[in-house]
Amino acid sequence: MSKKGYWVALVDIADHEGYKDYIALNKAAFDKYGAAFVVRAGQSQVMEGPAANRLAVIEFKDYETALACYSSPEYQKAIKAREKHAKVHLAVVEGV
Repeated sequence: MSKKGYWVALVDIADHEGYKDYIALNKAAFDKYGAAFVVRAGQSQVMEGPAANRLAVIEFKDYETALACYSSPEYQKAIKAREKHAKVHLAVVEGV
């Protein structure tokens, strides 16, 4: 059995209104690759490292699918829409 793959993201949104375009566009990639949010916004405190006003953990069926989603044309289009509205620190990791 494959281990699940995850995106772990710290997002510092500067323009919440503009960020909505990114959210609308990322849905195509997330639907295509079966993404499931484990953590999405909610209360949080960044204890160390870069500031972020939104955190997310997104689960995929396996690590390869998580990588494929990030590299997909659908998600790359979403990144372009996000770039001017938020700074992101994102890692793709394999679960245990």
